[in-house]
Amino acid sequence: MERRVDFKLFNQEFSFYTDAPPEEVEQVISLVRNELNEDGQGFRASLPSSKMLVLVCLKIAARYVQLDREYEQFRARQGESIDKLISKVSSGLE
Repeated sequence: MERRVDFKLFNQEFSFYTDAPPEEVEQVISLVRNELNEDGQGFRASLPSSKMLVLVCLKIAARYVQLDREYEQFRARQGESIDKLISKVSSGLE
């Protein structure tokens, strides 16, 4: 069941609806806050909060794309390893 989640960033209120578990929601909000704290130290005074949030979203999206690519490479290597094992087992049975 969806519930409303409220939180603050840059002294602004944000809300969204989700059916994700509370622990997962807290992890997501914490990730965004950590990224803002990490990247926002020198820029906070010079960039509007909306731009900071977009930059954080882009950074998280870039990390997602990288992890997705690494996962696909991992799956391909695992598939090759499994094929080699099957060939060895098959040739050993003959």
